[in-house]
Amino acid sequence: MRKIFAVVALLAAAGCSVAPGAGGGRETVVIGYQSKTINTVTAGTLLRGLGYFEKQLGDGYRVEWQDYDTGAPITAKMVAGKIDIGSMGDYPLLINASRTQGTPAARTEFVSVTGYNLRGGLNSVVVPPSSQVRTLADLKGRKISASVGSAGHGTLVQALERAGLDAATDVEVVNQQPPVGASALQSGNVQGYAQFVAWPGLLVFQNQARLVYDGSALDVPTFHGVVVRQAYAQEHPDVLQAFLRAQIEATRYLHEHPVDAAEAVATATGLPPEVVYLYNGRSGVASFDVTVKPPLLSAMRHDEKYLKVIGADFTDVDVTKFANDSYIRKAYGGSYDADTASTANPAKITGRDDACGIAAEDQATAGELWLAGEDRLRPAATPTCLLRQIAAATTGGKTVRAAYVPDTTTGTHWFAGKSVWVRDPSAGADDVFKPFTTRDGAEAFVKEHSRAEIVGYDEALKAAAGGASR
Repeated sequence: MRKIFAVVALLAAAGCSVAPGAGGGRETVVIGYQSKTINTVTAGTLLRGLGYFEKQLGDGYRVEWQDYDTGAPITAKMVAGKIDIGSMGDYPLLINASRTQGTPAARTEFVSVTGYNLRGGLNSVVVPPSSQVRTLADLKGRKISASVGSAGHGTLVQALERAGLDAATDVEVVNQQPPVGASALQSGNVQGYAQFVAWPGLLVFQNQARLVYDGSALDVPTFHGVVVRQAYAQEHPDVLQAFLRAQIEATRYLHEHPVDAAEAVATATGLPPEVVYLYNGRSGVASFDVTVKPPLLSAMRHDEKYLKVIGADFTDVDVTKFANDSYIRKAYGGSYDADTASTANPAKITGRDDACGIAAEDQATAGELWLAGEDRLRPAATPTCLLRQIAAATTGGKTVRAAYVPDTTTGTHWFAGKSVWVRDPSAGADDVFKPFTTRDGAEAFVKEHSRAEIVGYDEALKAAAGGASR
């Protein structure tokens, strides 16, 4: 499948259609997507690579895929009638609605979700590894790179407010595209970097940044979704249904083949597969589910306030009118209502943990170990059990590609080697070591548990290998 994906991607990049008989006389449908915003892959990168949309459409259409770094240019082209269907984050979706709702010919509708995180874990703030910054409040008076109007920017504004800071006066937000901001962080031109999936994870994985704020701390849902020009949906209902059926199929593929999907997306984008899997794998940061859930609509209404704070040219949006799930409901079938009501991640970690001899069933504690040369990840029942697995594997000469653990408080998955670890002697033998995405979170836990202490990753690894619990 990875080889097929690569061939399809190369053909698409060359301007060739994957459908038979490419060329003359076929109508073009234009899709705007963000290849490296991997929370949208089921409506973008993965969908494009698998060719499901083209198969659903048949020979009568030619699909033109247009790739962007953020949602803003997609919205601009939709307003101009040059993109028919697009995918973007929650804040850009609101801006899209605001830009188009006053012009009937340009009006758009939000029709399906790609992926979401109910706590907000898809957006983060990172700083250079050597930075003295330990909390978001420490960034007062500093420059922070963000894509203005993006989901990452929205999270930053809310997080600063909770930290007692004003985004307009206490920090300087530098409006930059994600790759430009990443370079600015490395050069020291900015001291913080607030972005959406997968940029923070990428920089941390490459040892170019350290996580200082995990969006999950907000406990406000964040998501990405699909938007369509209303006039296009009415004129071409068959095309929109084909797209949504293909998105459903791509979502199912991602759930059933998470490693293959991660490696395929990595091939198409240049992102490390280990980073893609962090967000898109089993119990990853993103839950992929096409249904339009009430908590996500509530979050969208909540976000309007912060778009005004940002200072965007923004007018109030009637979310009820903008969100139209009738299209995805039709494509989805009879289980739509039941699945809309569920917020469980369909891609769960399962299997037996060989280090602790128990099943990895509780998604609040389960993690995974990805070893070089292995096609499947090894399940771990708890973070402590994962540390034992890592120690045993490395002692045996194996190389760790990545190890994933859930934050003890928020459940957000993060790299084990980049987490802040706490030893809690009062916990059971298999639960002694607890990971946190940020030092802030670890310190809050220690404050509430008198015997707990922050320890280094190597110390935790060594202690877990020796079976130390107290």
